[in-house]
Amino acid sequence: MLDDIRAEARKLLRRPAIWTLLAVALTVSLIFTYVIPYAGYAGGTTGPTADRGLAAMLPDQLVGNAIGGLPVFLGALMLILGVLTVGSEYTWGTWKTVLTQDPSRLRVYAAKLIVALLAALAAVVMVFAAGATASALIGYGEGAPMNWPPAADVLVGIGAGWLIAAMWTVLGALLAIALRGVALPVGLGLVWMLAVQNLLTLIAAPLLDWVAQAQKGLPGPNAGSLVAALGGGTDTPGVAAVVGGGQAAWVLAAYLLVFAALGGLLLRRRDIL
Repeated sequence: MLDDIRAEARKLLRRPAIWTLLAVALTVSLIFTYVIPYAGYAGGTTGPTADRGLAAMLPDQLVGNAIGGLPVFLGALMLILGVLTVGSEYTWGTWKTVLTQDPSRLRVYAAKLIVALLAALAAVVMVFAAGATASALIGYGEGAPMNWPPAADVLVGIGAGWLIAAMWTVLGALLAIALRGVALPVGLGLVWMLAVQNLLTLIAAPLLDWVAQAQKGLPGPNAGSLVAALGGGTDTPGVAAVVGGGQAAWVLAAYLLVFAALGGLLLRRRDIL
């Protein structure tokens, strides 16, 4: 198993696409959480989020700011990570080569998931580190109090962020196995995350009570609820307290396990071609 994990780690680390995803995640997080809000604050711009002001960019808001993008935008990048980790084997036609050297499909699949989840954790930690640096620079530049959140809160935030990122990553792996490729799983996954779930939340839920109740069991709203419970701004797309933080964490963990199990079942029972 360790040999499989090392092989998958080497494969992932040598892929430029993975490093591109990380760079995009860090760039998007910094620009929309710190750069644009600070530019608006410094220029005295008015807008729907202008009332948050400087206080929303200071170190004490680190946890909510760092995980705020995971329900939608950063989560979409994690889904792509999962698709690339598993689906590329279909695109390259290398599943047969891999499995002739290792007779256990589930062991190879487990190694891929472990490496992908570790990559997701690394991405979450880097987003926290980048956010801490940006908030410290803003606080120092403005002469504002440098009140950092307790270490326990930061660890809880990293854990919650990893749970959300892991759930999206494993969903991407499941889609890649179900659709046997990369392009279609990425396309359908992004359509769901960036369009369908937002339409359900913003348009359908206010009009239909059964939709409002049904969305409490969907992964996106639960991810947004967990972020909201940890201080994420509800003006961030996808972040809303639809359910409590505890329920959201359990639902996301259940989705993570179900997605992983379904992916393993499909890979084990179906033809890989």
